[in-house]
Amino acid sequence: MAFHSLISASPGDPIALVESCYRAVEWILSSRSARGLLIPRPWIDHPYGEEEITRLEEEVMPVIASFLARIDEIDQALEAEQEALIEAIQASSSQLC
Repeated sequence: MAFHSLISASPGDPIALVESCYRAVEWILSSRSARGLLIPRPWIDHPYGEEEITRLEEEVMPVIASFLARIDEIDQALEAEQEALIEAIQASSSQLC
């Protein structure tokens, strides 16, 4: 899955924010759960334990990954349309000369 590569260059991009959050949660899950650590939840008096971590890994993360993959598909289609338009404009302008 190809994710946006310019996250830091486009802080106002909501898709880049989702990708950044995905990577942060992915890192938290891999670094804490691999060592058997709970994930603190400061606004509730119960950290995420094994059950909640499993739900994040199996239910939430795939949905976010699917969202980002779909965004990539949409972006690729837009880029292809733009390239085709540019090529058409260049071809028509070269015919005029």
